[in-house]
Amino acid sequence: MQRTRFYHLHQRLGAKLVPFAGFEMPLHYRNGILAEHLAVRTRVGMFDVSHMGEFEIRGRQALDLVQYLTVNDASKLTPGKAQYSAMCTDTGGIVDDLLVYRLGEESFMLVVNGACEQKDWQWVASHAAAFDVTIENVSQQINLLAVQGPQSLATLQPLTDVDLAGLAYYSFIAGELAGVPMIISRTGYTGELGFELYFRGEEPIAERVWNAIMESGAPHGIEPAGLGARDTLRLEKGYCLYGNDIDETTSPLEAGLGWITKLQKGEFIGRTALLEQKERGLERKLVGFVVESERFIPRHGYAIVQNGCTVGNVTSGSISPSLGVPIGMGYVPLALAEPGTRFEIVAGTRSSSAHVVKLPFYPPPSSASPAA
Repeated sequence: MQRTRFYHLHQRLGAKLVPFAGFEMPLHYRNGILAEHLAVRTRVGMFDVSHMGEFEIRGRQALDLVQYLTVNDASKLTPGKAQYSAMCTDTGGIVDDLLVYRLGEESFMLVVNGACEQKDWQWVASHAAAFDVTIENVSQQINLLAVQGPQSLATLQPLTDVDLAGLAYYSFIAGELAGVPMIISRTGYTGELGFELYFRGEEPIAERVWNAIMESGAPHGIEPAGLGARDTLRLEKGYCLYGNDIDETTSPLEAGLGWITKLQKGEFIGRTALLEQKERGLERKLVGFVVESERFIPRHGYAIVQNGCTVGNVTSGSISPSLGVPIGMGYVPLALAEPGTRFEIVAGTRSSSAHVVKLPFYPPPSSASPAA
């Protein structure tokens, strides 16, 4: 197991450390997943996500390579902007979902899932040879913290001269925070206001940044947060988790990621297969559902059954800490994807009724803002 440069700090904070993506990572700290989840929703929390992978692409054909590898249109990015995207196989399956950062006119950074880092690096490297670029896997050099929640801006602003309030969603800037040079990005995986901080440095620098943020966030009720809260937060927003909700057997169109799949931008890996799938019509779709028994929590792999026939499987499921009800996602035939459609979630001899709802689960439609 690898360890991030925050490992000893996690130990001192009483984290429950578990294997994840080849790293020993905090599942939760002393106060538990529920407290960490609610802290992010109502105040501010901080995650160590240094297990993520980062690849730099530089050179005359950097944009061409990124366009060929990813489904979104990276030509729309200007330096200082980022976008959510995915890489696909020739058959349209998802190699990984990722963030694309445009560092300069001829330089990009791809941020990939930690569990996919080596696979993704081999995929990128195998296609980069045909382009006039240099590529570098800088994953081992980068520390990455995600500071998320309504009070994240108030927590971080005293530590930097960068105008964080002026940083638009999916924008980033190079600056200093807590005296350390870094990329400050307004992105996240929780659905709340938040920032991700990319910086280099060994353990003393990593801990210096962490401690400065915790001290600044103390008046705002900051909590360290682990993988457990990260999972429940993203599920409430209907965000996909690679390896659960998406993988090489699922396409972006089936997964509800048509909005990032720019089929008219020009050639990219998987485009032909995705065009054919779109013309043929989808056979299944990823949906969100609410379980109607509060005592039955859906889990990955449980069967989705209608009229005695298994029609799909749960890909993600949990109790929703914000809503207090069991929620989940899974692929079902297109005819069963409409909100209100009912089916059973089955685990062995146990089962419960469930119904499809429009994503995201949180905030629910009655409390969503007009801009949501």
